[in-house]
Amino acid sequence: MPDFLDTNITYLHGVGPKRAELLNKELNVYTFGDLLWYFPYKYIDRTRFFKISELDPDLPFVQVRGVIKGYYTEGHGAGKRLVADFQDDTGSIKLVWFKGVKWITQSFNPGVEFIVFGKPGVFNGMINIIHPEIEASNKAAERVSSALQAQYNTSENLKNHFLTSKALDKLMGNLIGQMNFRLPETLPGYLISKYHLMDFDEAMRKIHFPSNNAELEKARYRLKFEELFFIQLNLLRFKNNRSRKFRGFVFSNVGDNFNNFYFHNLPFTLTEAQKKVMKEIRKDLGSGKQMNRLLQGDVGSGKTLVALMSMLIAIDNGYQACIMAPTEILANQHFQTITKLLNGINIKVRLLTGSSVRSSRKEISESLQDKSLDILIGTHALIEDSVQFSRLGLVIIDEQHRFGVEQRAKLWQKSLNPPHILVMTATPIPRTLAMTLYGDLDVSVIDELPPGRIPVKTMHFFDSERNKVFGFLRSRISEGRQVFVVYPLIKESEKMDYKDLEDGWDTISRAFPAPEYCVSVVHGKMTSALKEESMRLFREGQAHILVATTVIEVGVDIPNATVMVIESAERFGLSQLHQLRGRVGRGADQSYCILMSSAKLSKEAAMRIEVMLRTNDGFEIAETDLQLRGPGDIEGTMQSGIPFDLKIANLGKDGQLIEYVRNIAEEIISKDPLFEENSNHILADELRRLFSKQQSWSNIS
Repeated sequence: MPDFLDTNITYLHGVGPKRAELLNKELNVYTFGDLLWYFPYKYIDRTRFFKISELDPDLPFVQVRGVIKGYYTEGHGAGKRLVADFQDDTGSIKLVWFKGVKWITQSFNPGVEFIVFGKPGVFNGMINIIHPEIEASNKAAERVSSALQAQYNTSENLKNHFLTSKALDKLMGNLIGQMNFRLPETLPGYLISKYHLMDFDEAMRKIHFPSNNAELEKARYRLKFEELFFIQLNLLRFKNNRSRKFRGFVFSNVGDNFNNFYFHNLPFTLTEAQKKVMKEIRKDLGSGKQMNRLLQGDVGSGKTLVALMSMLIAIDNGYQACIMAPTEILANQHFQTITKLLNGINIKVRLLTGSSVRSSRKEISESLQDKSLDILIGTHALIEDSVQFSRLGLVIIDEQHRFGVEQRAKLWQKSLNPPHILVMTATPIPRTLAMTLYGDLDVSVIDELPPGRIPVKTMHFFDSERNKVFGFLRSRISEGRQVFVVYPLIKESEKMDYKDLEDGWDTISRAFPAPEYCVSVVHGKMTSALKEESMRLFREGQAHILVATTVIEVGVDIPNATVMVIESAERFGLSQLHQLRGRVGRGADQSYCILMSSAKLSKEAAMRIEVMLRTNDGFEIAETDLQLRGPGDIEGTMQSGIPFDLKIANLGKDGQLIEYVRNIAEEIISKDPLFEENSNHILADELRRLFSKQQSWSNIS
């Protein structure tokens, strides 16, 4: 059986070398098994046959049994088409083809009974079907088929080579017709009986060729259950192994540095949510097991303060700590904030970014080795080979969705023993949310803002209302406030009809002329020195407006900036929109977020804007983002999009099933973590088959 499923797809009847090459390239189908696991995305009911007299252009897809009476051509140039008169005992319609003419006339002879399937339309008062599916009645009776015909996703390239959904359906019939054996079961019998699951072999056959809707739903449920269950089981297995194998550094002391900060430097009383999170982190740090915790908190909820207090515990126990941020602006912001918070406390903090000069890098390297440096804050520069810690005990990763998983892995390996890991995010983006659903990370949530914060008001305007928006900005500036204006692009793009920063800079400079107004600019292609100078002008209140790209998405904390204008808001994802909105509302005054867009909005873009207008809750936004974008590859390195390894389940839509199978997997892991019971050997075998070829990054968070 395994040999059969591993057979090269070239050798399946109806494929051959040329089609195999296309299936490899377009669908990642290389073997019989790959094709079998290529599931349909929808099904069309083929139980009903219409009479020609019943056809109407308002009907969806229909199938008709009849005879081709003859072919002829109509039209000229690009409009030239092959037409066939097709009739049954109640009337006739026209079948129309614009391409594949020679193949059609050679394959479907007049006078033979065919089954035609397609969408009826009307032209010159006559019902027609353009590019119908067509098959001889006697052949349709012979092939593997079902009342519900599976529809498979294809590409334009495949369709151009006649590998349509119908052609894939035929290949699937050929494959299943050759499967004269039963596929071995992949789940223990006790799970199948307890949860009333269809057996695996039947589910794999019926998902492609179901007899009815009830049968289809049972097959679909079994395969979704299996897919989500094994991903859950694998993640929980790694979590269990990590807690058994990786002995974390024990931070038993809460010493002078922590207490000095808490009693003398704490800028405001901790919220109840912050206190709860600190208790969870302190318990982890003292447990003897490696902490692997996700800290979720909305923009401005005080995550940096919690991170600093966690680092002080590490330092009190003789260890070093580091924070890795995705941009120089955010790293600088953390450095300035933490340095200010630690004023008067004898703790050495340094900043390392791509812009750090050689002499500074040398000093940092030496102080890491001689243990005189307590906290290192930086960007991806922290993962360079030259950066070696002497005693790294705690790693904090901020805005983790901005880093690749391999980058985080390199930081994790900077210590002889695994350091404690604290991942912080303001908006749980799809991949993070998916992993928390799977329970691989321990989760802490800061779900309240510090006292005195006023929720940001969000408004939406179309480009045609720009003058109204400019009037609003002038009134805010006259009150002494500052404004962010963010663009998705630096330069105009021929491919994308979105506002760009260069054009926006010109428009804003004319609308807000010097010397009455000062407009500053920041984007990713500027040198660090120019960026810092522009930020300084804005930070010190000399610039009224900061025109920027998403380089300021995170890490800019200017309480006097009370308006955020996001140009071409339809271009941004929900996570980015929420992050950008979080740049305002940091002072005691009312702040505003203005979403600018064109009048032409896609359904998804309109939904994103509606969510932003409705809520400031980052967790609700993350849920919607998951449904719109997909969760990312849970154990791989994709950061967004539908994961390749999910063949049938959908993490955005199958939330209840995820929680259900997670509970089942947790029960199994708690009773038999090494799958030593005879009934669970099958689970170990299947996990090995599914995941042995993948490098798992689950331990890294």
